[in-house]
Amino acid sequence: MRIAVLQFTHETVTFLPNDTTLDDFTYAGSPVGGEALLKTDPKGYMGGFVQVAREYADVVLVGITSPLFPKTGTGSGWITEEAFEHFSAIMLKELAEQGPFDGAFLALHGAAAVRGVARPEAELARRVRGVIGASAFISATFDPHGNEDEQFLKSANMAFCVKYFPHYDMHLQGERAARMLVRAIRKDFVPTNAIIRVPIIAPTVLMWTGASPWSNLVQRALTWEAREPDVFVNVFFGFPWADVPDAGMTIQVLTNGNPALAKSIAEDMANWAWRKREDLLNTTKIHDMAAGARLAAEAVAAGKGPVTLADSSDRSGYATWLLSAIIEQKLKRTLIATLASSKEVQALDQSGAKAGDDFDMEVGGLVDESAGPAVRIKGKILGVRPATAGRFRAQNWYLISFGEGNVLILSPYLVQIQEPTDLWALALSPEDFDVVAIKSRVHFRRGFDDSGYSPTILIVEPSEAFLGTVKLEGLDYRHLKLADYYPYGDPTFDCKVL
Repeated sequence: MRIAVLQFTHETVTFLPNDTTLDDFTYAGSPVGGEALLKTDPKGYMGGFVQVAREYADVVLVGITSPLFPKTGTGSGWITEEAFEHFSAIMLKELAEQGPFDGAFLALHGAAAVRGVARPEAELARRVRGVIGASAFISATFDPHGNEDEQFLKSANMAFCVKYFPHYDMHLQGERAARMLVRAIRKDFVPTNAIIRVPIIAPTVLMWTGASPWSNLVQRALTWEAREPDVFVNVFFGFPWADVPDAGMTIQVLTNGNPALAKSIAEDMANWAWRKREDLLNTTKIHDMAAGARLAAEAVAAGKGPVTLADSSDRSGYATWLLSAIIEQKLKRTLIATLASSKEVQALDQSGAKAGDDFDMEVGGLVDESAGPAVRIKGKILGVRPATAGRFRAQNWYLISFGEGNVLILSPYLVQIQEPTDLWALALSPEDFDVVAIKSRVHFRRGFDDSGYSPTILIVEPSEAFLGTVKLEGLDYRHLKLADYYPYGDPTFDCKVL
């Protein structure tokens, strides 16, 4: 049983001015194929898929040369058509040369956006299908922030979407993708899907599945999977920062040759989400930057620290609004991790800057209106450390001490710090900080909230309707109409299976 394994993932913020280019996907270790591809992301989709697939003695996995996540992470805009076509051509050529295949696994995200290609994941599946043939099976994994409708499953047979945000079950969904692909090839499972789109669009900061009602939505899906054998329920929350025609929420249900059951479960899930639409969009208290900084200082004074200040809005990594508020409110013993400032980091690298050197530079800002103005920081370089978090580790981070016990970490690209241990690995000590300011919407909760590290968590964003804020009306959508989605219009919902 021969199974091809491919990957093409990106969470594309189409409103950012910097395209995601061929060069962004090309670096040491990317693209990668063969056994090296199969060893990537051992705790994620790929790791789960490979682990279970190799439990079957008769399965042979063939790693097809694929790009890994771009070095810009999620801090970049439209994927260029050149990049998509370049890697697609490599994949299709290898599929043809190394076939025949009984099946294929696609490790995807769902929120990739390519200039000139309306639904890139669906288009990739269509092209793969054209090479491996109609009798082979295609299984895939997705992020819940995918913008996926029925088009992908017109070419693929199965999709398995993460349920939790933070994404605790990536490995599990990879396991499922492998197990059901093998069963389908053995004719023990007949993939049968039902898909319903729900016209709800929401900022991702509201989608934390650790609290109601998003936790209830996930539990409803889990209950159906527990009640009925061979049932898998995907809830695509959607990704509003990608201006694409299939944005918004989608329900997918996979059964073993039972279309009536698939339809019934999809309708139940979709109707529940629609009934709870107001609750789903009113889940998180968000403060403006100045208020958040003031509340942080008050919490520290009341002995309710350490405080986590999470900037939910920064999609580029360059935004200086929180840094400015920290300076204006005269916060002390505050760790800001991280501020993207690629040109300044490059200049520091080229100059051989080292610990103990004076620092006086303007940092961050300027890449677009939502990033704000650059901020001048005067202090000393506390240290130069290899990156401990983010998708691209082949880079230096600069630790800048300034003010009264404050430390600013400069990185070349956007980084979402998810675990406090990523910071202490930089030779920093948690006892030195009362406040930790990070760029993250929900992922940080795994390390800062679920662990009990931070008694006080404050979500902040600028008051303006910038890119990344909950005010989606401030974005210049071209490929979708906000009025077609709740809460920005009054759409009708007929709960129709696509």
